[in-house]
Amino acid sequence: MPKTGKNDHARKDELPSTLQRSEQKAQDTFAKTYDSALESYDNDEERAARAAYASLKHSYEKVGDHWEPKEKRGPSDKRAEQGIGSSQPTAGGVDANASKEHLYKLAKELDVKGRSRMDKDQAGPRAPKGQ
Repeated sequence: MPKTGKNDHARKDELPSTLQRSEQKAQDTFAKTYDSALESYDNDEERAARAAYASLKHSYEKVGDHWEPKEKRGPSDKRAEQGIGSSQPTAGGVDANASKEHLYKLAKELDVKGRSRMDKDQAGPRAPKGQ
């Protein structure tokens, strides 16, 4: 089902809950990419959703229960850098290319226990995962 409405903006009731709690631009990025991919991929909803999340993760990162703009636009993890067909695991919406300082700031906002003792590799994957 299309994710954009007649006003060319995302239809909130069609979006995942994390996007419903995110800014309009994040919602529109996901919805427009999803609709375009759905048409390109012969109504394959799973493939369209993957394309939409890939597009979203280029500019946004998942923070808690919503998506926020990234400090720097670009691939969010090794898998995104390698492109389609990569066997690398995804970072689940966390910007794995972010600085340790940025990850620490997010961990502090989310009240992650033990954050002051974590190194960068520990800080990234401990942030909430999933779409």
